[in-house]
Amino acid sequence: MTDADDLRRRTAELLAARPPATTGRLDFLRARFDAGLAWVHFPEGLGGLDAPRSLQAVVDAELAAAGAPDNDPGRIGIGLGMAAPTLLRFGTDEQKQRFLRPLWTGEEVWCQLFSEPGAGSDLAALATRAVREGAGADGTGGDWIVDGQKVWTSSAHQARWAILIARTDPDVPKHRGITYFVCDMTDPGVEVRPLRQITGEAEFNEVFLTGVGIPDAHRLGAVGEGWKVAQTTLMNERVAIGGSRIPREGGMIGVAAADWRARPELRTHDLHQRLLTLWVEAEAARLTGERLRQQLSQGQPGPEGSGMKLAFARLAQEISGWEVEFLAEDGLTYDDWTMRRPDGVDFTGREAGYRYLRAKGNSIEGGTSEVLLNIVAERVLGLPPEPRTDKDVAWKDLPR
Repeated sequence: MTDADDLRRRTAELLAARPPATTGRLDFLRARFDAGLAWVHFPEGLGGLDAPRSLQAVVDAELAAAGAPDNDPGRIGIGLGMAAPTLLRFGTDEQKQRFLRPLWTGEEVWCQLFSEPGAGSDLAALATRAVREGAGADGTGGDWIVDGQKVWTSSAHQARWAILIARTDPDVPKHRGITYFVCDMTDPGVEVRPLRQITGEAEFNEVFLTGVGIPDAHRLGAVGEGWKVAQTTLMNERVAIGGSRIPREGGMIGVAAADWRARPELRTHDLHQRLLTLWVEAEAARLTGERLRQQLSQGQPGPEGSGMKLAFARLAQEISGWEVEFLAEDGLTYDDWTMRRPDGVDFTGREAGYRYLRAKGNSIEGGTSEVLLNIVAERVLGLPPEPRTDKDVAWKDLPR
């Protein structure tokens, strides 16, 4: 079994063969993937070595100390956190070989075509249709023609590929008539329009799909079982949003604590007590996230990720609110209201006004807090589920 010493040896061999100082960034990343040091817990040949997930930190530390480039995870977070684990679990061998390497190196950016104007919190109510054409006598092959609209799509303006769920059978209940696809964002039937946010930026998009042809070879999972596949994506998404590794007093609470230390003239007893409470809660959330990552090393993420995402959203909003109040008029400053399309979100490198505004979306993206509370209640605490009158009703018969 691969252990820490073996990984250090393999990393040293990579650094000797491809010195970061004299190797192009992309060449180094490709070589790292081929050496199995991208995701050490992935299978051999797919960026990994079938090693324990917890040993990834060993590789990352060795490469960081040597000044090796990373793959800019903030830019390709949807591919890394959502598409990759879904491809690994449900993709064919051909799909894994085609998509995983350029996904990890950042050569191909991914986005997520899930939410719709009428299917956000109730995602299974989605109306985007996929109709099959040209299937063979054995029911395989052919293309799926997709028509519909998606919304709140991060990185759609940069993406080469998208993970997409669409309705393929309107005659069965809503959770059972969905199929999961990989969609080519360069198809002429794909139109991406920016959505300007409260920050002034257009980090999100709406996407219109008109006669988009998707080959059956780009389907993940069985026809009609897209909801099952999507659950893997959604669980990993919540872990990616709420369970990222940060040091003690890192992230937004670190910025707030630094403000407190730097501006003694603004301190009050009430603000001090509130900051202490937020600091303790942020530390508890950080340690819970560390425990969740240890659980992940033993298998697929479970509903615990929903709890972490809930905590992240609440803390981000409360900490940013505290910071704006503490900084008084300085907390209202904002650098640029120009409409622009950023590469990602920066919760610690921008001013307090940006953090306060951007954090408002944390309780919506990746699953609304209200929906996640239901998931935690039913799947973690084992409480009785809410009555669902549409459970056995065909999607086409649901009122809209």
